[in-house]
Amino acid sequence: MNEEQKTARVSLFDLTGCRAIVTGGTRGLGKHMAEGLMEAGCHVVIFGTSEKVKTVAEDFRRDGFRCGGIRTDLSDEGQREKAFAEAVEFLGGLDILVNCAGIQRRHPVTEFPDTEWNDVLEVNLTAPFHLSRLAAREFLRKPQPYGKIINIASMLSFFGGYTVAAYAASKGGIAQVTKAFCNELAADGINVNALAPGYMDTEMNSALTDPENPRFRAITDRIPAGRWGTGEDMKGAVVFLASRASDYINGAVIPVDGGYLVR
Repeated sequence: MNEEQKTARVSLFDLTGCRAIVTGGTRGLGKHMAEGLMEAGCHVVIFGTSEKVKTVAEDFRRDGFRCGGIRTDLSDEGQREKAFAEAVEFLGGLDILVNCAGIQRRHPVTEFPDTEWNDVLEVNLTAPFHLSRLAAREFLRKPQPYGKIINIASMLSFFGGYTVAAYAASKGGIAQVTKAFCNELAADGINVNALAPGYMDTEMNSALTDPENPRFRAITDRIPAGRWGTGEDMKGAVVFLASRASDYINGAVIPVDGGYLVR
């Protein structure tokens, strides 16, 4: 392979100058994916629910990245629309949206409170739908429409789980919304895909990651890779879906699970 061919291959994944919004970008998978996009050259605005978002964005800038942080409550339609507009203004446009923010509530189905069901669906499904709609409109306004919407699904897009009915419903919905947006937007040069993380060693899963927990060992034994995933494992996948390398991939829900689904 000559140098020109090597450069062409690398450029497939180059995001220099691209502009992205990453929700849930202050911790866990969202923070790692935001970092991965910036490492590939992207300018990023992260959304978070507390003032921590400003500190995280400042830390990224200190590392030499272009990053903005906006505090917003994604359960509030007015706040999320305002945050989206502020982010687009800060970035000078938009090329990539990563819908990562999510919440979890655990109750047996016979005791699941309606209020908590509604909270989970609002943040995990309705907010990504609204933000994706705003992003699609932004992409379609370009002289030559183009853009990438990347939703974060879950293993519970495929399974029902235990005591997590609302979360499973929201992530099943995310998989279907991804396909619905693809059907309507692919012909206009817009890619809409989802990543489905497997069992990840994150704060959301802290109740499961205690090595003394029998459930931890049972899950680990089922993962062909022999370990739980980390935020670092999400970087390559999100850069791929955000880049030109994935221009002919649309409506896909791609597992990042160490092989969990195939066992």
